[in-house]
Amino acid sequence: MANAIRALAMDAVQKAKSGHPGMPMGMADIAVALWTKHLRHNPVDPKWIGRDRFILSNGHGSMLQYALLHLTGYDLTIEDLKAFRQWHSKTPGHPEVDVTPGVETTTGPLGQGIGNAVGMALAEKMLAAEFNRPGFDVINNYTYCFLGDGCLMEGISHEVCSLAGTWKLNKLIVIYDDNGISIDGKVINWFSDNTRERFESYGWNVIGPVDGHDIDAMDVAIAQAKQSEDKPTLIIARTVIGKGSPNRQGTSKVHGEALGEEELKLTREALGWTWDPFVIPQEIYDAMDARAAGQKLEGDYNEMFARYSQAYPELSQELSRRLKGDLPANFDAVMQEAIAKAAQAQETVATRKASQKALNAFAPHLPGLLGGSADLTGSNLTNWTGVEAMRPDTYLGRHINYGVREFGMSAIQNGIALYGGFIPFSATFLTFSDYSRNAIRMAALMKQRSIFVFTHDSIGLGEDGPTHQSVEHIPSLRLIPNLNVWRPCDTVEALVAWQSAIDSRHAPSIIIGSRQNIEFIARDVDEVKADAAQALHAGAYVMKESGKGAEQIDCVLIATGSEVPLAVKAREALEEKGIGTRVVSMPCTELFDKLSSEEQHAILTDAPKVAIEASVTGLWYKYVKNGEVVGIDTFGESAPAAVLWEKFGFTVDRVVEAAMKAINR
Repeated sequence: MANAIRALAMDAVQKAKSGHPGMPMGMADIAVALWTKHLRHNPVDPKWIGRDRFILSNGHGSMLQYALLHLTGYDLTIEDLKAFRQWHSKTPGHPEVDVTPGVETTTGPLGQGIGNAVGMALAEKMLAAEFNRPGFDVINNYTYCFLGDGCLMEGISHEVCSLAGTWKLNKLIVIYDDNGISIDGKVINWFSDNTRERFESYGWNVIGPVDGHDIDAMDVAIAQAKQSEDKPTLIIARTVIGKGSPNRQGTSKVHGEALGEEELKLTREALGWTWDPFVIPQEIYDAMDARAAGQKLEGDYNEMFARYSQAYPELSQELSRRLKGDLPANFDAVMQEAIAKAAQAQETVATRKASQKALNAFAPHLPGLLGGSADLTGSNLTNWTGVEAMRPDTYLGRHINYGVREFGMSAIQNGIALYGGFIPFSATFLTFSDYSRNAIRMAALMKQRSIFVFTHDSIGLGEDGPTHQSVEHIPSLRLIPNLNVWRPCDTVEALVAWQSAIDSRHAPSIIIGSRQNIEFIARDVDEVKADAAQALHAGAYVMKESGKGAEQIDCVLIATGSEVPLAVKAREALEEKGIGTRVVSMPCTELFDKLSSEEQHAILTDAPKVAIEASVTGLWYKYVKNGEVVGIDTFGESAPAAVLWEKFGFTVDRVVEAAMKAINR
């Protein structure tokens, strides 16, 4: 069985002339031990909720997972394996969730897979604590993760594994492929950590080193790991990378390139593998086919869940709803009522506070909402009245203290979203979104409902200075495909941003808040409610119309967040000069970009335009074309916020000047 995995891996990489055969060949015996003796799964139903989760954090070795999926009976044919790394195949270069049946998460950026695994293991604990009842373990699975030296070298592995130990995630079992080789050669020259002591210091159970080519020894080690009651387990498995290749095993040469026809021939001889490329003997298929056993496991589970549903109908219905990702039936009504109240109150607050007010309005009606912050809860304002912190004595809280671990927090959050049952969000300062960025990108790539809250969004921080004043972050986040970036200007737009993020089942969202208060622009209550509906649909709306009427607009001012009141004041000054001026609030450019050209034109018109945002200016020119952008293309300074706004030109006079230049041009 192990040699079948090796053969498929080296054949697929050779055919593609691209890939990583070394890890699959080295971990094949470990994979056989786990997948044939321990892993609970059903190839006929890859999404069965009772399955164990398997994450390949060292995702470059994707052919290991593809071979396992094929051999155990998933809908992954030998033709799919032959199409490894080809256009629109089910076997991309690195595993991708919802592309290949049986793949739980998209891996490849090293360290993020173990981060996702920690999130999945935490979600399992929390859902089990909430929904399991005596005799009914409806949530009960292990999370298994393979990783290599690269994952352990990445700093994110420290962040997430430290938390896993603190959270006592005993059903997380990680198998470390300790082969001593990375792309540049022997890792001892740049990775000499005492891995055992490192993980023991996190509060992990550590087993090994174990001979990773001894299937029975690995079986015993995994069985021992499953007995842990209060600690996650790391199994250190010693392997030879590229096991079986006479001239390349144990070297970096086998890590990331095809063996070549001559070495393939020699490897087949060394392994005693006499079959042609992509040919697997039927007895191996029969031995590894997990379909019958998987259907029996799922059938037993379904029978137990049916009894659970009779005994606890409300819990059963709620769990089913949340696992499907559906919202409570009354959620839209809750949000509409909250928007109506915010429109009536018209409060002047910082938008980070507006976000918290939104949470207080809807979080009690959304049991699956799970928040968190990177040691900035009191600054990000991500808690809400009555919420309790998650602690490993009960796992019942709905707010997570992640500590100062922005990247790890974001990857864990993605794992929670992938597991299901929760709508997770996390928070830090906007300037630290750089630390989270690759996990945000992965959320977008995986199309997950993962919500990121970033506060302290501009030079409005004042005295903290340029290290904490974001100028480039908002535009750079807007560059990520399939990501909605919201920068609300008031309590109503904050509610709209949250509603959009929660409704967005196939794309992550970012909600950006200010530290400083932002003036609520007074409007008729019905008008504000209509604006909210338009913002939810279009990401932009007309906040203030020209005094000359919609047919006589001389200039359009576009603004977001804390700059919207500045645009309104500048409009008043321009109107006094007889210049008909429309103010457009555009809290989400991504939704606006999805509108038809006719819808966009109805909002922006053909009039000269000025965009106003306290960030770098480049991206705004696609909206203003030959117009002007009032922004900031330098780093900030340390000074009181009021001084900074004036010194960097965020004043009525400068906006008026920009508008006149756009009109004259």
